[in-house]
Amino acid sequence: MLAFTKYSKWYFIITGAITATCIFSWLYFGLDLGIDFTGGSVLKFEYVTERPKIEDISQKLAAAGLTKISFKEEGTKGVIIKTGDITEEQRKALYETFYNDSTVNRDALSFDKIGSMIGGETKRKSMFAVILSLIAIIIYIAVAFKKVSRPVKSWKYGIVTLLMLCHDILLPIGIMAFLGRFFGHEFTIPILTALLTVLGASVNNSIVVFDRVRENLTKASGTFKEIVDTSINQTFTRCLNSSLTALFPLLAIYFWGGQSLKDFALVLMLGIIAGLYSAVLLAGPILVKWHEWHTRKA
Repeated sequence: MLAFTKYSKWYFIITGAITATCIFSWLYFGLDLGIDFTGGSVLKFEYVTERPKIEDISQKLAAAGLTKISFKEEGTKGVIIKTGDITEEQRKALYETFYNDSTVNRDALSFDKIGSMIGGETKRKSMFAVILSLIAIIIYIAVAFKKVSRPVKSWKYGIVTLLMLCHDILLPIGIMAFLGRFFGHEFTIPILTALLTVLGASVNNSIVVFDRVRENLTKASGTFKEIVDTSINQTFTRCLNSSLTALFPLLAIYFWGGQSLKDFALVLMLGIIAGLYSAVLLAGPILVKWHEWHTRKA
């Protein structure tokens, strides 16, 4: 039997370093919100051969009367141009400026626009969906573990599960902030959907481990630390298999799916890996350390 809690100090050190890096990335770089949340227009296109210098693209936009526009490079030939609220004439001028350019690959040109009111409403509804999901998870945990009070209070299972949720979400958010800053990856509705899915996957693995702890507390002998180790060993294969069965199709989507699905698949993969790691190496050891700390204090 593997002693998962024996090396908990190293798990906490590694987790602390990764989490701190992701928080720094999120706060320092910020998320590059897509027009789903901000409103505006996005023009994406690729050049047939070599991409011109940014200065040349900027001059072309200025000649069309478009100055308050941000744009960045994508890959070796692509360009992404984002605007805020602009008039219909400006949108038309922006589109035609590059559609009529013979050096631009018209088949790779896409243009999307969303009003600012719709973008703001999407942002509010998204926040409501996240908050509602967290409340539902808290209620479920409180009901599921209300009869488990020894040697660890039932509410502590809920606190640890919420900590694991935060850990599992911070990893993909931090990486998306980094990718948005340096590679132009935007935070869109599909990304938010992936994060909500990660919440469910994270809770699933943590509950599997904690539920086995609850069962073993009623029928197994030994210290709380030994019971937690036994429970993790008994559920490790199940958590690993369920995570792998989700990762394999996501890998296929990431490498062979459409461009629009790559970030969705990436966020889900990162979240599932983080959820497996936290359920096996963090959730149980944190409960054990919390119990040991409380015992010493008493």
